[in-house]
Amino acid sequence: MNERATTGPLIRIDDLSVSFGQRERETRVVRNVSFDIGRGETVALVGESGSGKSVTALSILQLLPYPTAHHPTGSIKLLDRELVGAPAETMQKIRGDRIAIVFQEPLTSLNPLHTIEKQLGEILFVHKKMEKDAARARIVELLKEVGLPNVEDRLSAYPHQLSGGQRQRVMIAMALSNDPDLLIADEPTTALDVTIQAQIIALLRDIQAKRGMSILLITHDLGIVRKVAHRVCVMKDGELVEIAETEKLFNTPQHDYTKMLLAAEPKGNPLPARDDAKPVMEVENLRIWFPIRKGILRRVVGHVKAVDGVDVTVRAGHTVGVVGESGSGKTTLAMGLLRLERSEGPIAFNGIRIDGYGFKQMRPLRKQMQVVFQDPFSSLSPRMSVGQIIEEGLRLHNLAGATYDERRAVIANALTEVGLPPEAQDRYPHEFSGGQRQRIAIARAIVLKPKFIVLDEPTSALDMSVQAQIVDLLRDLQDKHDLAYLFISHDLKVVRALADELIVMKDGKMVEQGPADRIFDNPAEEYTKALMAAAFDIEAVKTDTVGT
Repeated sequence: MNERATTGPLIRIDDLSVSFGQRERETRVVRNVSFDIGRGETVALVGESGSGKSVTALSILQLLPYPTAHHPTGSIKLLDRELVGAPAETMQKIRGDRIAIVFQEPLTSLNPLHTIEKQLGEILFVHKKMEKDAARARIVELLKEVGLPNVEDRLSAYPHQLSGGQRQRVMIAMALSNDPDLLIADEPTTALDVTIQAQIIALLRDIQAKRGMSILLITHDLGIVRKVAHRVCVMKDGELVEIAETEKLFNTPQHDYTKMLLAAEPKGNPLPARDDAKPVMEVENLRIWFPIRKGILRRVVGHVKAVDGVDVTVRAGHTVGVVGESGSGKTTLAMGLLRLERSEGPIAFNGIRIDGYGFKQMRPLRKQMQVVFQDPFSSLSPRMSVGQIIEEGLRLHNLAGATYDERRAVIANALTEVGLPPEAQDRYPHEFSGGQRQRIAIARAIVLKPKFIVLDEPTSALDMSVQAQIVDLLRDLQDKHDLAYLFISHDLKVVRALADELIVMKDGKMVEQGPADRIFDNPAEEYTKALMAAAFDIEAVKTDTVGT
């Protein structure tokens, strides 16, 4: 590790506390935090959800909701300028100019009604007072710097017309437009594929090398931290429990919580696969093509081949992992198997052909085919209690008990199976953490006693320690109920802990298929090798200085 590239702190945070509410309703969420960020330095702020990472970062920009949030103690200085309690006019000049921020989900940060050019141009006009032609030239320059392909063609594009990685590049270009001294990157790669994650991290490193700016990186991915950060600050329950140089922290962690974080990635192996297990879901040469229509008469001029000739067999008690970048057809494949997308090709469920089934014929089978989605908060109704959410499927399939007490007993049993107390059925989704909400989503699926479950990125939005818990839970449920899983993920470490067989997809086609151990240890195709390198090299690379 090289010496820190700094001649004095750019940002100094001293004894910072943050509270929400007043008097007897006051909740202290950050307690007496102190650390600094040097010029040209990358400091990582790590910890589980609810540890106070984002609240601390937003305090630097004074973006916490006033008067709900306030600072009982503390100081934040940009060089020698105090930011806590600074006038709104002062903070407006600092935000986006001296300090910029990139958020986790660019699709919610970008305005869906404005083009990319308009959104970047607005920043340049407000802070730089640029004319239209000068602004356009600067926008093109910025988008090229962040590696956006076909820049001139993208200026008129709207956010939904870009991929996740492209949207994040636009967000980084917006953050860099005023040459900030500090870039706050709040989980900038969490929602991205492993190959795109590697590209975004490499991009941040290159930009830092050119501009000499400081970075505050907020993340729960310790593999990324090890590769890019100079120092690491570990937070737990609103307090800083450890601060250390990156290599020292990874090699000799001092605090028990830090040791737990470093050890908390998904572990273990898939359950031993039974050779005589019967196929639950089989498909041959599955095709899902979406027509491209043009002209006044909307004639079909081509097709988007979302899934093109894929074979899948999922056996009882087995897990088939499906990996690939965004847009490769993973989720579309799953929706085709569940008969939620029109497809071509024979599909057999428990030995019975269902590819010709309509809505009414499929309905009795739905209880045996379930799905768990990526974001449980958006897939659980906020207006329904947990009990009502789980009960809904029981009522729909006429599986609910005859009495209220019988239904509550069934729901309580499902919650107990996923590690939640029975009384959780009387609470609402917003009262639970991300990992607990995902357990509720799993309980909603297993209460119907299915044979086949699609798990669509069920751990990608969760902390590492929670990911490990969910993986263990899924493995236990599979063993207990002989469940067949189709597991979709871009996190290959999680897939390795669960999958017996692996399917690698690219552009709708199956690039490679076979036993998971063989593909992980000895991939045959170049695309698979690139995926494996992007997923595992982050952890293998020793910490080096950002920008060298």
